[in-house]
Amino acid sequence: MDKKLLSILVCPVCKGPLQYKREQAELICYADALAFPIRDDIPVMLENEARTLSEQEREERS
Repeated sequence: MDKKLLSILVCPVCKGPLQYKREQAELICYADALAFPIRDDIPVMLENEARTLSEQEREERS
């Protein structure tokens, strides 16, 4: 992922910061507990395409 692109992307739901998870190819919004996929190096910033974080993933952040 391009670092400049990552610096301007925000969560489409809450407009909060996102955390890039390279291994999972996802952008994470911990405030909304959503993971937005990255497909072919393109972030898919649609709420209906995001997966909900598991309870374990939420706890790891805390």
